Amino acid sequence: MDKSTKKRKFEGDKDKTLPSKKRKLLTSKTSQKAMPNEKPSLIEELSPTNKQKKDSDKPDDDFRSKIMSRRTSVCNSVMEFKFNKKRVRVLSTAKDSPDDCNGIVYWMSRDQRVQDNWAFLYTQRLALKMEVPLHVCFCLVPKFLEATIRQFSFMLKGLQEVEEECRDLNIPFHLLVGFARDVLPEFVNKNKIGGVVTDFSPLRVPRAWVEDVKNQLPKDVPFCQVDAHNLVPCWEASPKLEYGARTIRNKIHNQLSQYLTEFPPVIKHTYRVKDMPERVDWKAAEGSLEVDRTVLLPDWCTPGTNGGLNMLESFLKERLKYFATERNIPNKNALSNLSPWIHFGNLSVQRSILMVKEYRSKYKDSVEGYIEEAVIRRELADNFCYYNENYDSIKGAYDWAKQSLKLHWDDKRDYIYTRQQLELSETHDDLWNAAQLQMVTEGKMHGFLRMYWAKKILEWTPNPEIALKEAIYLNDKYQLDGRDPNGYVGCMWSICGIHDQGWKERSVFGKVRYMNYKGCTRKFDVPAFVRKYRVKKPLPSKK
Repeated sequence: MDKSTKKRKFEGDKDKTLPSKKRKLLTSKTSQKAMPNEKPSLIEELSPTNKQKKDSDKPDDDFRSKIMSRRTSVCNSVMEFKFNKKRVRVLSTAKDSPDDCNGIVYWMSRDQRVQDNWAFLYTQRLALKMEVPLHVCFCLVPKFLEATIRQFSFMLKGLQEVEEECRDLNIPFHLLVGFARDVLPEFVNKNKIGGVVTDFSPLRVPRAWVEDVKNQLPKDVPFCQVDAHNLVPCWEASPKLEYGARTIRNKIHNQLSQYLTEFPPVIKHTYRVKDMPERVDWKAAEGSLEVDRTVLLPDWCTPGTNGGLNMLESFLKERLKYFATERNIPNKNALSNLSPWIHFGNLSVQRSILMVKEYRSKYKDSVEGYIEEAVIRRELADNFCYYNENYDSIKGAYDWAKQSLKLHWDDKRDYIYTRQQLELSETHDDLWNAAQLQMVTEGKMHGFLRMYWAKKILEWTPNPEIALKEAIYLNDKYQLDGRDPNGYVGCMWSICGIHDQGWKERSVFGKVRYMNYKGCTRKFDVPAFVRKYRVKKPLPSKK
């Protein structure tokens, strides 16, 4: 057959075949190989600490070598790996890739890392089967929701690391400035790309990006998506909106054996492009952003996969032992602190779980507690955002909560604060002020306080709709892990009772769970926390 008339399938069966043979994008074989302005005073016990920063910046070659060895012990490359095709779904009608194509593209978005990335691995698998170069593209938009230079700086620094790692593996990295619908199809056409793979996000804006690209790509170019963020792919974990952790827990645990496996390595790519692109001008990329530049990146965290692995190592060695008993005590340093790296996809949750599981015999309760939070609760958040289009609105609440909140919509509030007063920590509550200041200065608020913080916003704003809007705004502007399913679900749980049950009815809250200052004093040393984040106490603003 003449080469010009041949077509190659975008994906092949599990066994390697000659590139000239037709290959199917997906097969029925799904088995996988088992294998304010004033800096607060901080003390060492508070997370994140100066000691923790020092430790998280310090590379440990043994820890990295151990992870690398685990990958290579599985196989030499993804070509030898029985890839679980349930991780993949085809978005296009096209399944055949032109035989004369010059490459395959991984459109990186949510999962910004090279190794331990199922979407990257799947793209390399396709490129190696088709004997063509592999390209990585990232589309940089000028702004994204309430993200400031804080979050964009973290992201860009991590992407610089991705670029260098890609170059070492003979894989060109392309930063395309603009919306994906405008720049990615153009790249595909210009470079005769034969297929596009992207990762998965349940949020409406990234989903709209994917839909736009699908509509703009050439009709003969296959386009598929891999959930590289969740252990069990979101669409496989459940086909519907789950009521809570108790309804999704068994569905995830029953499938973990298929998915919780070691990763094969992304390897030096055999088929190279003729000319490697010039290195990205990262300064110019940052200059193209149209974002708030007053909220700066805190110095306690090092962006990128290396920074994430360092933080994971320090969690395993220093904090995991305390996780079961002290994670809800804001004065204790017992959290993983991995959320920024997980949010930006610098670190795989699956990698974290694989490493944490090694400590089960020593810290059983802590390991199980971490798995519950990092897997069940986090994947429940993806489920909520994926199957509920109103994931950031009162409309998305359960009926009991909507009815209860409506009954108390106009209840008298003892205090009413504006967005500016909340943002500047100008409330009558010194604990709330301290928590807000922690978030503003460090880009991270302790998990227990995030619940208290959001519930007080419900209590101090004119109605639940405004409360939810203000909580999401502040969370997304200052938290490094803002604009995330976990953040939306956290606000919805606190204000709208999502994944919770109805409690004793009371003013303002209705049947939504209530939290107060006195309850916090019974759980931890509130004055000690407040002393660490000093802010001048303003006069109360009454309605």
